[in-house]
Amino acid sequence: MSEQGASPLSLPDDWPDHPDPILVLNRMGSFDWDLDSGVMQMDAQAHEIFDVRPDEYDDRPGTLSKRVPPGEARRVDAVVSRALKDGSENYGTYFRVRRRDGTLRWTRTQGYIRRDGTGRPRRIIGIVRDATEELSDTEARRAEAAQEDARRRQTNIVQLTTAALAHARTVREVIDALKDTHGLTHLGATSLVMGLVEAGRIRLIAEGPDGSFVEGTRITRIDEPYPMSEAVRTLGPCFIESPEEFAERYPKLWQGITGLNITSAAYLPLIVQASPIGAMGLLYSDRRGFSAEERNILVALGSSIAQSLQRAMFYEQETDLAQSLQQAMLPRTLPSVPGADLAVRYRAASIGGTFGRDIGGDWYDLIPLPGGRVGAVIGDVQGHDTHAAAVMGQLRIVLRAYAAEGHPPSTVMARASVFLDELDTDRSATCLYAEADLSTGVVQVVRAGHIDPLVRRTDGSCHRVPVPGGLPLGLSAEFGGLDYPVGTIELDAGDTLLLCTDGLVEQPGADLDDGMRTLSALITVGPDDVRDLADRLIDVADERGGEDDVALLLLRRRALDSPRAGGRLKQHVPPGDPRALSETRRMIRAAASAWGARDRADEIELVTDEMITNVLMHTEGTAVVTLRVLTGEDRRVRVEVEDSSSALPRRREAGESGVSGRGLFLVDMLTDVWGVEARGGGKCVWSEFVVGTAADAA
Repeated sequence: MSEQGASPLSLPDDWPDHPDPILVLNRMGSFDWDLDSGVMQMDAQAHEIFDVRPDEYDDRPGTLSKRVPPGEARRVDAVVSRALKDGSENYGTYFRVRRRDGTLRWTRTQGYIRRDGTGRPRRIIGIVRDATEELSDTEARRAEAAQEDARRRQTNIVQLTTAALAHARTVREVIDALKDTHGLTHLGATSLVMGLVEAGRIRLIAEGPDGSFVEGTRITRIDEPYPMSEAVRTLGPCFIESPEEFAERYPKLWQGITGLNITSAAYLPLIVQASPIGAMGLLYSDRRGFSAEERNILVALGSSIAQSLQRAMFYEQETDLAQSLQQAMLPRTLPSVPGADLAVRYRAASIGGTFGRDIGGDWYDLIPLPGGRVGAVIGDVQGHDTHAAAVMGQLRIVLRAYAAEGHPPSTVMARASVFLDELDTDRSATCLYAEADLSTGVVQVVRAGHIDPLVRRTDGSCHRVPVPGGLPLGLSAEFGGLDYPVGTIELDAGDTLLLCTDGLVEQPGADLDDGMRTLSALITVGPDDVRDLADRLIDVADERGGEDDVALLLLRRRALDSPRAGGRLKQHVPPGDPRALSETRRMIRAAASAWGARDRADEIELVTDEMITNVLMHTEGTAVVTLRVLTGEDRRVRVEVEDSSSALPRRREAGESGVSGRGLFLVDMLTDVWGVEARGGGKCVWSEFVVGTAADAA
């Protein structure tokens, strides 16, 4: 075959004059393609495969374009060109041929490339054969394998999504889990929308991508013409398979999302126990329609999401209730305390590190007391639940009541322990109660199984203050150990007292003492302002995480411009307690210094000591010592010692040994004025010392 007078090609020795019977039997045709002239000769079987008659084919490959679709021709040309350029000796590929009746049949071609001495390709000798039956079986297997792969991928998506949702405890975490996993990407979804049913309406809680919110759809009625409403109303999925269908069924919504190029969508009801709690929509921009397999997978995915969402809603409701209860139990505001800068903080426990906050039994309180004193409380009820919060609230109330009644710190703690034991809650609590007189800087502290307080001095140094303690509240009453010794701390102007629960100190694997040293070092380099320091400490607790809540109270004593009138201190001295007597003497000296009576501190201490000794020796009861500042024409320090005996003190001559009988002589000699008052079933012996003029207090 030649064209335009071209001389016939001399066939190679391996080119048969007639088709090889073996090729014919295998439905194979052959061709010889001269690359220099562009002529490609084919045998009769090749003509049959391409379905062209000899008179229709002019030995030019381009003539076959009416039988080979353009896309297939480009793919074959690309394969041949690549083989010619990369030095290959052969190539092979499948392509489709369109026969006269319009049907497409698969064809396989293989070519052997002959090159000259320079490597330049000169001829291609090859075969073509019908591969329709071959590819029919292969394609069927491939299609089946593809379906199995798709099924496996979709099942894997459901499993991965379910696993991710298992760790979600809040509604926000459920939404984030859906967006953060690759489930939506693998399903091909462009965006996700989700709404919850609330009071007969659907409230949108998630929409994407950003900026795709459709005006008027934030809250919709269930009977409105929206796909999410339809899914909730019918309890069945709503599949939209084309843009045309979307525009026809939901024109109002379609107008708002036209710019997103949505081609299909699946809206799934979120059903729990046969009731809809919401709906979810998956919007696609690169597909049309859903197979039965895909629909089943999406329905299963919706069921899994519904269960996780309900669990998250229950968790949020319980957490809100617990946190509301706890916040109601904690003080809403702090009282104004002249002479002090205050800061309190509370941080709920972080269970599992990445999860949300949990409720606990930690609390703080600040109690204004008569005479310008203030009581500071920090405590921790055993447990992390609503029961712990309820017990905490009751303890806080009774501690406040006992302190406000004027009981000394040890009595306040003992009565609180009895109260907790009588509640019969099987819960114990650690607690620390500090009663501070800011005019003197004297702080009386009792501790019930709690960690020690810390004090930061004006030079920035911080140290732990060891305080003798008793058993935790509840346990001391149960085991008969209601003795709570009182420790004393002196705060100079500018010093800061820090009370906290162990959640701020304890770290996994670390010793408590190491934790206290770490906290002390942190306070040393922390801000001077107590509010800034409190924020810094809570930030550190947040960064560290932990499964315990944290309560924190900071009290910084401010410098007073002048001695404050109306100061008042009170101390109980029981028989046989030398520590209480020593603490009373220390309190007197600190008060005298703070109230501008340093010159008479020795006299005040000696007189008070004599009055206390008189009570302890002659009544065998507790002496209640009260110091206060009185103002009038002059400034006076008044000392009162109460007891439960109605017998009045009387002067006696000193005995031969001179050991006793001189008490009232000393009182009369050293005080400016003294006297005795009846007090209920007992009496009060009082003494007053002039320490300055009224102008000194101005």
